[in-house]
Amino acid sequence: MKTLLSTEAISARIRELGEKLTRDYQGKPLTCITVLNGAIFFAADLIREIRLPLQMDSLAAASYSGEHSTGKLTFRSRLKLPVRGRHVLLIDDILDTGLTLKQVSGYLQEQGAADVRTCVLLDKKAPRDRGGLEQADYTGFTVENLYIVGYGLDRDEEFRNLPEIMAYDDPA
Repeated sequence: MKTLLSTEAISARIRELGEKLTRDYQGKPLTCITVLNGAIFFAADLIREIRLPLQMDSLAAASYSGEHSTGKLTFRSRLKLPVRGRHVLLIDDILDTGLTLKQVSGYLQEQGAADVRTCVLLDKKAPRDRGGLEQADYTGFTVENLYIVGYGLDRDEEFRNLPEIMAYDDPA
């Protein structure tokens, strides 16, 4: 595997995002919602850099089975906190097909959120699925269309714990 982003580069960019989000959400009732499992590391670090009172929640949603998108979103858990009237920052690890973020954003809007913005650590240079989100509101890094692991991203639930982001080369 090849390192694409070091822990130092990730940390520095998350600090910058936290500063921007602090400015953008000043005076607004903010709820940060993390898409599990992949975004857990990114969200934990990012939320600590947002210098505002906020609420946190999570939901488990995925459009992937193994290494490929199914094209259908499955919710494995739901929100615990109401989002009605709140400004929602939806945090995910990577934007690739765009399906998960588009459909979860729609769900949050249906729940009465004042607005929903998206924040991803990685924007993969990959074709978006029809009906998927084209671009996140906040992005950490843009990466090539590679299979990526580490810092929450996985291959069959492994490699999430790597502290850096790496391109996965299948040895088979």
